[in-house]
Amino acid sequence: MHAGKRDSGKTFLFSTFLTGLLAFAGSLLLATVLGHPAALAQNDNPLPPSANPMPPPPPGYGGQQEKGSGSIKASVDLVVLHVTVTDEGGQFIGDLKKGDFRVSENKVEQNISVFSREDVPVTMGLVIDNSGSMREKREQVNQAAMTFVQTSNPQDEAFVVNFNDEYYLDTDGDFTSDPKDLQNALSRIDTRGSTALYDAVIGSLDHLKKAHKDKRALLVITDGDDDASRKTLSDTMKAAAQSNAAVYAIGVFSADDRHNDKKMVRRSTKELKDLAEVTGGMAYFPETLDDVKPVCEQVARDIRNQYTIGYYPTNATKDGTFRPVQVQLVSTGGHGKLSVRTRTGYYAQKSSASGD
Repeated sequence: MHAGKRDSGKTFLFSTFLTGLLAFAGSLLLATVLGHPAALAQNDNPLPPSANPMPPPPPGYGGQQEKGSGSIKASVDLVVLHVTVTDEGGQFIGDLKKGDFRVSENKVEQNISVFSREDVPVTMGLVIDNSGSMREKREQVNQAAMTFVQTSNPQDEAFVVNFNDEYYLDTDGDFTSDPKDLQNALSRIDTRGSTALYDAVIGSLDHLKKAHKDKRALLVITDGDDDASRKTLSDTMKAAAQSNAAVYAIGVFSADDRHNDKKMVRRSTKELKDLAEVTGGMAYFPETLDDVKPVCEQVARDIRNQYTIGYYPTNATKDGTFRPVQVQLVSTGGHGKLSVRTRTGYYAQKSSASGD
């Protein structure tokens, strides 16, 4: 992560590594002899229970012969969508069935291979504006962010990035599940300087690649538009679309901002909405700081109450192009008018033959 951790330095004990390696080798041998599959099923990044093991791809899908290799290399890519369905009052609807959904990619209907409605643990990043204009807001923002953490799944892992002109990973490890660690990271307040929002978001999305959970999210809290980043809004939007992480944004504009800097507020509002929309997240703009805490609670509920839908795309070409995705309801299950939200698409992988 650019600008790195404030405090770095890890020790590595060879004896610990060797002991762990021998223990793993022993368990592997025991599993082989006894034929005990559970001994080999230690996966830190599983799909939801109903999607595990992964269903086989359609016949003839993806497998391709590599020249000179003498073997078949599977080229199977399961596209996973986390889908939120709400009624007109904004309440989550959680009793829909697989047959109630229709998924299309580039307007071509896809066959749903994975469907579940589970409270799946998440890797999430708290990306908090630490610029000078946040000085009077950070205490309440920190309290709201901790409410978000406490409302989340206890098995979630998280990290904190504070940013102004630069951005910093302020959790001691890459991720933590300890609320005290998160509280300590949030308390590292040095409100000064400008706002490198784009750089902080891109850096945080990059850090999510180290995540141990399949489901990933960012909560971004800021009070202004970007005026210090090296990266652009276009760079940020592309990184978000490539990440498979839902971005939730909270714009904490003061009454003075809304009255004296309407142009900035309009621009920032649009950017945060666009960033959230492309990922299937949401942007919120509470009227007062007192409203930030209930918004954080709402975001935590949103993340915990989603459908997981997976499909093997009929277009298996690895060309690196953006594939628009649409999820629609065939039936609302008697709930009346419903809204469906998920990411707007994904970037296909590129073939290794392309040299990328």
